[in-house]
Amino acid sequence: MKKVLTLTAVLALSILASCKKETTTTEPVQITPSPPKEAEIVEPAGDQCYTWKSNGSIVEMSFNVNSHQEVNGKLSYNLVGKDKNEGTLIGNMKGDTLVADYTFSSEGVSSVREVVFLQKDGTFIEGYGDIVEANDKVSFKDKSKLKFDQKNTLVKVDCKVE
Repeated sequence: MKKVLTLTAVLALSILASCKKETTTTEPVQITPSPPKEAEIVEPAGDQCYTWKSNGSIVEMSFNVNSHQEVNGKLSYNLVGKDKNEGTLIGNMKGDTLVADYTFSSEGVSSVREVVFLQKDGTFIEGYGDIVEANDKVSFKDKSKLKFDQKNTLVKVDCKVE
């Protein structure tokens, strides 16, 4: 029995000794950052068209996004009880957000207003918030505080051929 206990103890000590970590002093490993990736080239998406309709009111937006994420298109509001206005849309896609200047005519007067639309699940939701007027242009006071109401969601439609 003593032989079995001695043999077991020797075996256990040899296993523990083989698992012991070696502590050697080495120089700290220098981590080199990877070189920056080349900018991903996004191909132009072609014309995109979106519409919102509710109780006789219609909002229509059509635009093209180029490889630099610049947006150029048209936007029109035909809201029940208000004058129709339509005009051009020029801006940029910033991630999932379209920020643009909407230059339009209403009652014969030309105006410029900043518009912001959030792209979500293949739709665009118009943003609303506090505005300021400067240099003949209406802009949002703080774009980080905009509200996006899903009842004002423009859905993708086939573009009309003109």
